Amino acid sequence: MRANHIVQAWLDTPTSGVLELARDWRARHVPPVRFSGGLQLSGLKRVLDRTYGNKSRYFVTRDKRIYFFLSRKVNSPADAVEDQAIYLAGDFNNWGEAIGNPEWQLCAATLDNQPVWLWGGAAEQFFGSPPQRFKFVTREGHWLDVPLSAPNVATDDSGNRNLVIDPDRTGRHLFRFTLKEEIDLTQAWRVHWTHREEDHSVPLRFGAFFHALHTELELGAICGPEYTTFRLFAPRARAVHLVLRTDSAEDEWQRHELLRRTEGSPGDRCVWEIEVAGDRTGWLYHYEIDGPNDEFGMFDQTQPVLDPYARAAVHRDGPGVVVCPSITDREGFQTPAWQDLIICEAHVRDLAALAPTTASSEDRLGFRGLREWVESPAFYLDCLGVNCVELQPLQEFDNETAEEYHWGYMTNNYFAPESSYAADATKATGIGELQQLIKALHRKGIAVVLDVVYNHVGVPGHLLFVDKLYYFVVNESGELSNWSGCGNDLRADAAMSRRLIIDSCIHLMEAFGVDGFRFDLAELLGPEALIEIERALKRHKPDVILIAEPWSFRGHIAGALAETGWASWNDGYRRFLKDYVRGGSSRESFEYYFKGSPWHFARWPAQTVNYVESHDDRTWIDEITENVDGNGHLPTANDRRRTHLMAAVLFSSIGIPMISAGQDFLRSKHGVTNTYQRGDLNALDYRRLERFPGTHAYFADWIAFRRSSAGKLMRHYSRASETFFRFWFAPDTTAVAVLFNADHSQGPDQLLLAVNPTLHDVEVPLDDEVGHQKWVRVTDHEQFIHGSHPVPPAPLTTPLWLPALGCGLWRLGLNPQGQEENR
Repeated sequence: MRANHIVQAWLDTPTSGVLELARDWRARHVPPVRFSGGLQLSGLKRVLDRTYGNKSRYFVTRDKRIYFFLSRKVNSPADAVEDQAIYLAGDFNNWGEAIGNPEWQLCAATLDNQPVWLWGGAAEQFFGSPPQRFKFVTREGHWLDVPLSAPNVATDDSGNRNLVIDPDRTGRHLFRFTLKEEIDLTQAWRVHWTHREEDHSVPLRFGAFFHALHTELELGAICGPEYTTFRLFAPRARAVHLVLRTDSAEDEWQRHELLRRTEGSPGDRCVWEIEVAGDRTGWLYHYEIDGPNDEFGMFDQTQPVLDPYARAAVHRDGPGVVVCPSITDREGFQTPAWQDLIICEAHVRDLAALAPTTASSEDRLGFRGLREWVESPAFYLDCLGVNCVELQPLQEFDNETAEEYHWGYMTNNYFAPESSYAADATKATGIGELQQLIKALHRKGIAVVLDVVYNHVGVPGHLLFVDKLYYFVVNESGELSNWSGCGNDLRADAAMSRRLIIDSCIHLMEAFGVDGFRFDLAELLGPEALIEIERALKRHKPDVILIAEPWSFRGHIAGALAETGWASWNDGYRRFLKDYVRGGSSRESFEYYFKGSPWHFARWPAQTVNYVESHDDRTWIDEITENVDGNGHLPTANDRRRTHLMAAVLFSSIGIPMISAGQDFLRSKHGVTNTYQRGDLNALDYRRLERFPGTHAYFADWIAFRRSSAGKLMRHYSRASETFFRFWFAPDTTAVAVLFNADHSQGPDQLLLAVNPTLHDVEVPLDDEVGHQKWVRVTDHEQFIHGSHPVPPAPLTTPLWLPALGCGLWRLGLNPQGQEENR
């Protein structure tokens, strides 16, 4: 076994920090350490035993007692543990057998005047080889999440995260040090272990104080009539240069040295700035930054760096374009209420590529081509009837050429519209073109939600060259975290990372009229950051639409967001409905998801975004097709019937329904799973509207019904009463009939939906008082019944007969002349 040594060292204030050793230090004297560069220590001592427990959830005292604890302090929905029974479970007590056993129940206590749940006992029983694992669990069997930041986290073969008890790391392996003077951020520091002539060293990492550095100074290129100011937040930089020229390639680049501010807060003194004479609007610029190149630095003064606050860019590599901020006129458009939203996810180029317009091939690559399609009387999304489009990323991303197709999930700048979507990126025309596109959508009654990617950056990672340690999650060796799967993870707990996210979202709302955002892999930002972002954005636009993709490769936070104002993509709903229409799933799942995934996932109805297809993976029809090769380009009759069942359930479920563009005409990618850069497969083939007009009409009619006054029972602002729904199931199947407003809590209107996902006819038993009322059929599994062919009110058959893969919707008490309301 290697002798004890330093694992890592970090500063949590400018003058003090913590050394972590590989194992407990049992000697009486302090460890043999020194700092590089003549950095002088003024003190080195052990930390309190329980300091380690703040992250490991356990610590061991000198008298060989072990304590496990959880905070009872409610700081946010993410870390709150309600007043309920909590149990310690692990390898030492057969895990689940601990639930309900008072021997393993944690008790309310205080540590350092902080309320905690605590369990204590003799340490020896918990020390073993291999190290024993543990976790905390509630009386109801809910296992509390294990944070990935815990120093003793371990993941098993099934992907479950647990905590590990290490007999050699009980809290006595941590030492706090203090320095004689404040640390210089621009230098690379190391801590050396000098024991028995061994000289081992680790880099000194800046911790909490560093990521709290913050400035409120305006950043980026700031236009003025007499001079233009350039400001950049770069806390570890040693030198910053501005490289500037006109938009004419014939002009020479000018190089100016920025100066570090010497006044203001510590964060203000991390800002570099220069005033350049004249209004430089339309000029091109980038930065060159020098700094310490240790494990935590990627400074390269030869690397052109795109300003994080540039409002326009020529290319993923830069340069930026000096643009004065503007506020667009929303022309009276009101963002729909969340419960009224029906979203269609779409891509700029997918919508425009094959649209039946006269747009040129160049215009179809971007904003102008899509705007021409939007303004057409035949615009697809307008005919479909959705009132919100969720556009895939259109902030500057890392495609290499303007012609290269890209989904856009590799962002290079958060303020600039994607340069390849602009007619002339050098002149920043994309700004006006995007403004006009969004206005055109608003005039069609369609809100615009942008898919934004703040969890990682694309290539080149300009923020990495501004300050890798400040803006990104790294380990003690400087290696980038990669839970995004894209090579890096943004550090959302850094103050200026959060400001960058908030400022850019506000810019997109003010400059372009954006109605809301869908945050890609929002789990990586974390609930605390998302809550702060929500508060900031709602101060500017109270009705802003906020949707999280609540997972990453690291975990899932939908439950932690339940008490916030965020809605979430519901991946459970997606899996459920795909199974259900193929005869799978369960009655319990149907009720849960149909009622809006209440309580754990969604505390309020519009908090769940229900969907079965998005840009990722295969299309709906490729996923559920009976064709053995998974290619739904030529769907079977049953594929189409199952699609109609899906639409009936999706559009009548509580929550926000979302479809993917082309889903209504059975869009297929020929079975290909990942089409990230396959513009040929992703472009919408509008000829399928003529091939499958009935399915398109079925979707459009469902959308119209849900948005109509008759569909109000499907659009809930607040959680309905427990008796609002009644469910009846056919014997031994998941075929179901659902009564809306069964308790008349929302007036006299009632709806009855019936769905049979099986391959045989079924009879669903109904109560006599329901079946004997006079119902008007609104739709079956093929088409809606319109006013030109009314159906008189009539009793339903009891039991209710449904054909295989059939469905129907009925409304109570509607006369034939009122049938037109359903459109």
